[in-house]
Amino acid sequence: MNKCLSAFAVICTVLISSGWAHAQTEQQIKTEIQKKLGSNVKVKSVIPAPVSGLYEVLVGNDLFYTDTSGKYLIQGEIIELASGKNITEQRQTDLNRIKWTDLSPANAIKNVRGNGSRQLAVFSDPNCGYCKRLEKSLQQLDNVTIYTYLIPILSPDSAQKSKQIWCSADPYKSYIDWMINGIAPNGKSDCATPLDKNMAFAKTYGITGTPTLFFLDGSRFPGAVQIADIEKKFSSLK
Repeated sequence: MNKCLSAFAVICTVLISSGWAHAQTEQQIKTEIQKKLGSNVKVKSVIPAPVSGLYEVLVGNDLFYTDTSGKYLIQGEIIELASGKNITEQRQTDLNRIKWTDLSPANAIKNVRGNGSRQLAVFSDPNCGYCKRLEKSLQQLDNVTIYTYLIPILSPDSAQKSKQIWCSADPYKSYIDWMINGIAPNGKSDCATPLDKNMAFAKTYGITGTPTLFFLDGSRFPGAVQIADIEKKFSSLK
């Protein structure tokens, strides 16, 4: 019995030592890369990559790889040949995922169509051309609840329009009038708005461009996504 306990203790010691050594290596690589990249960017993490001898480096919201010395920063994708799986793409998708419950519906313009069963969140700037293109495509969706979070990131005029849209008697109508019909909002802009909260959320979750879409599973689609891809994603969530 004592021999078994002694053997178990040795195994635990080896595992702990190994884990500590790995953590030390990762921290050393992180420190080395951060030093070389400078203070303008932030190295969030360094962990072993799925390929022996490589480490995954997360810089901001972007994925890179490096060697054990931290001498090289490698930009590219790791693809598993046997399955054709793009490991880098999958990892980036997972990193970009949010919890749907982190969103605050009270800070969004809500539009319900049909039974409203399918849910979609869109971060939009009223002066974003791609957002206008997306909004025209979204008109094709039915049985959906769309939450539009205004984030005026393009110009001071974006902030003014966002305030006027939010402060209008019917924010959704005002938003659609502008985004699709080109009728500019012209009402008051001095009501309480959630714009600061939306901007803070965008900063926290690395939303740097518009439009950015989120689905119920937390997955993120950047850009003016094709309606077919949106429908395909909805189907995958059933």
